[in-house]
Amino acid sequence: MDTYSVDVVYQAISALFQGNNPKEQEKANKWLQDFQKSIYSWTIADELLHQKRDLHANYFAAQTMRNKIQNSFSELPPHTHESLRDSLITHIGQIDERTDNVIVTQLSLAVADLALLMATWQEPINDLLKMLAPHPAAVWPLLEVLKVLPEEIDSRYLRLGANRREEVHKQLDASAECVLKFLCMCLQREDLDKQRILNATLRTFSAWLVIHAFPSTLIYDNPLAQEAFRLLSQPDTSSKLHDNAAECVCALISCIGSNNSDYRNNESHVEAQIFSAVCMLEPAYHMSVAHEDTDKTINYCRIFTSLCDAFFYDMLSNENEPHHSLKGLDLVLLCVGHFDYEVAEITFHLWYRISEDLFQRYNDKLTAHFRPHIERLISALYRHSQMESDHDGLIEESNAFYDFRRKVSDLIKDVAFIVGSGACFKQMFLILQAPETTWESTEAALFIMQNVAKNILPDENEVIPKVVEAILNMSEQTHIAVRYTSILLIGELCDWIENHPESLQAVLNFLLYALQQKNGLAPAAAIALTSICAACRQKMVCHISGLVEIARSLDSFQINNEVAIGLLKGISLILTRLPREQLQPALREIVGFQLQPLAHLVDSFSPTTPLQKGDRTDPVYWIDRACAIIRHTNPDVSESVEHPTVAILNDAWPLVSRVMDTYQSDLRIMERTCRLLRYSVRMVRKQAILLVEPLIKQMVVLYALYHHSCFLYVGSILVDEFAKSNECISILLEMLQAFIEPTFSLLQLDNGLRNNPDTVDDFFRLASRYLDCCPLQLLRSNLITPIFQCALIACSLDHREANSSVMKFFNNLLTWGRTNNSRHAECRPLVVEIAIQHGDALVVNLIHASVFSLHSYMLADVAEVLNELKQVITSAQMEKFLAHALEALPKKNSGGYVTATQEQLDEFSSTVLRADTTKAISQALKTFTRLFR
Repeated sequence: MDTYSVDVVYQAISALFQGNNPKEQEKANKWLQDFQKSIYSWTIADELLHQKRDLHANYFAAQTMRNKIQNSFSELPPHTHESLRDSLITHIGQIDERTDNVIVTQLSLAVADLALLMATWQEPINDLLKMLAPHPAAVWPLLEVLKVLPEEIDSRYLRLGANRREEVHKQLDASAECVLKFLCMCLQREDLDKQRILNATLRTFSAWLVIHAFPSTLIYDNPLAQEAFRLLSQPDTSSKLHDNAAECVCALISCIGSNNSDYRNNESHVEAQIFSAVCMLEPAYHMSVAHEDTDKTINYCRIFTSLCDAFFYDMLSNENEPHHSLKGLDLVLLCVGHFDYEVAEITFHLWYRISEDLFQRYNDKLTAHFRPHIERLISALYRHSQMESDHDGLIEESNAFYDFRRKVSDLIKDVAFIVGSGACFKQMFLILQAPETTWESTEAALFIMQNVAKNILPDENEVIPKVVEAILNMSEQTHIAVRYTSILLIGELCDWIENHPESLQAVLNFLLYALQQKNGLAPAAAIALTSICAACRQKMVCHISGLVEIARSLDSFQINNEVAIGLLKGISLILTRLPREQLQPALREIVGFQLQPLAHLVDSFSPTTPLQKGDRTDPVYWIDRACAIIRHTNPDVSESVEHPTVAILNDAWPLVSRVMDTYQSDLRIMERTCRLLRYSVRMVRKQAILLVEPLIKQMVVLYALYHHSCFLYVGSILVDEFAKSNECISILLEMLQAFIEPTFSLLQLDNGLRNNPDTVDDFFRLASRYLDCCPLQLLRSNLITPIFQCALIACSLDHREANSSVMKFFNNLLTWGRTNNSRHAECRPLVVEIAIQHGDALVVNLIHASVFSLHSYMLADVAEVLNELKQVITSAQMEKFLAHALEALPKKNSGGYVTATQEQLDEFSSTVLRADTTKAISQALKTFTRLFR
């Protein structure tokens, strides 16, 4: 206790907030963090709050109290809970209008969290109302406590558990009418700061609406709901009040369609009232537009969109007669038509929902109801997509408008089927043909056409020929943005061009000319050419010499490396179609264009010269290009014939090896080099056997030095390709042995698993490949036990890919222990022995990880492991393992509440034992883990 005292804490707070020495401030911050973790911080924080010496100390004490209750409540013995509660309520009662908002929030959260955790506090809402409501100064903090309490129910830090949450919801439901009565009384108080109390009251009402605590008959027929709509209909409502009233109405709308049976029974009447009230906000929306009050306009847009979300399934319920709630879409479309595109963007998620649902239903009659709305939507998006008439050049990628147009592009691709891509294309074409069309209108129309072009039937002969002809003959005086979008449109018409080969030569000439320009058109031309290469592969074979020249001259074009890689991908797709005698020299030449500069970089490397990422002096610049070529050149060659690229890869290996040696400490370069190796081996498969030994020897040395997990991944590729070859088995097992020691030493460091998820992912992916390809050899080796024990520890790692690899390792191992395993029957007794020996630890770790560490979406993988284990051991053994795992779980949470009853534990165990599918176990796990979260 000598270390921590009130005065010492004050000194540290003063040093942190008022000092001017950064080192001393950092030291004070570290000391205060350690203090907050100590048991003494409970009493000292309480004392700081009583003394109220200064703002910083008060804030720190309030935050400490909240953090302790949230994260360390189990430190307090149960007999101290009541005194903590009384002290916190005393602090709340001493708040006045001068108290800082942040302190009020922290103390309110502390009281709310305590009310949720404390087993002996039976009626916290009623107690707080009785103690604080009569005192005018306490009304504001009481409202804050009542607001945050329902918000904290699902806090992942409190881990209340499903049983406690259900109990809390019942408490709140029982207190809801008292709370509503109190909130309505707050509206009438004249002895308080009216604006502050009105804002706080609306926020609290919203929080209780969100959890559906109020009876359905009261959610709309009450003074608070009426006040919210009144505030929204008044043009002079302050911004803050308008925001809170809008939040309140959105929460009110969320009650529509609730699963609560009370809501369902009174649904139609309440729905009609709310729908009508929202529709009556239309004049207020127009007023906000007239006053150019965009913040208020955004609030109305959120309300209208929320209304359509609430009535979503009603809108889609009847194919014969449109539902009355479609009127809500008219309100949303008003907002889409607003001059500020940020308002329109708020509605995008709704249109995605509609298009996805209509696509799944595949009902023409129902889709027809929405066609007029989508036509209006596309027209509005066309207007929003127009650039400013005085804009010179192209839109920069860092510009917010560029990002908006990208979102428009995605949305149009999603909704176009509702009106028909062809109809949309024609509609925009009519705009292009209108007299005196401005350049920005032309560009926007072409932009919309570009986004639907891929879905137009390739045999269309009415509009597209005219569009293509107009683009190919476009004047150089045309605005650069129009030309840029036109080129991208040509690329999107690649399927049409493939079906109309007579246009191909003219298109290629047009694109090659644009590719050579220095005015910003080259990237669009490269993207379009890539698309045409992908769509017209066979027809482009006769142009291969020209494409090789393009690859040779790649760095003379004004394009970035990402676009250049795309172009190389397109060229590689054409290489694949070449006859064998043409493929090898062409591929060697194109790969050589990338490897020659790379060799020059390796030869001239100096450790003191810093790398410039992304330019020609960066090895990754050339490695990525070579990788794109190798990855997408995939000729159809039988395994009995020598692959045309084997010689190229064998010749390239010395350079690749030098790259690995030269840049061995650079993770980024090593990852890209490993990716090149991956695609190289995958392309020629077993014919890469000459590379296996030198590659493994080099990787093992470098991995021991730098722990680059990409080497583990390449190792798994080698296992996949060569483990079935007897001559490679021994060296592959030696590779695994060499990888294990540095891997385990890394993962055994403090937070080793959490800090190195890629290593966990790649290591267990590698182990799974051994089990797939040479299970007997691994199971008979002395390596399987330490790998299994490492996997047991890694069960709790909450990284999606890493944990998935760990679970896949367990699955692949246990699969060989099934009774119906006939492929490697000698593996079965080895796996059964492992399952009996380590099964108890496995089940304990899996259940513990599921309850305390893993996300819900990861439990399906755990369920699969449990299901596989059931196939290997007896039911009696599985029952024993499960019983031990459940016994190890805490019976009560930190507040003293029962987490899982014995009946719930038995039900879970019984479900897992009876289940004959992974899905059933997964569902049982999800339900069970909610008891502890």
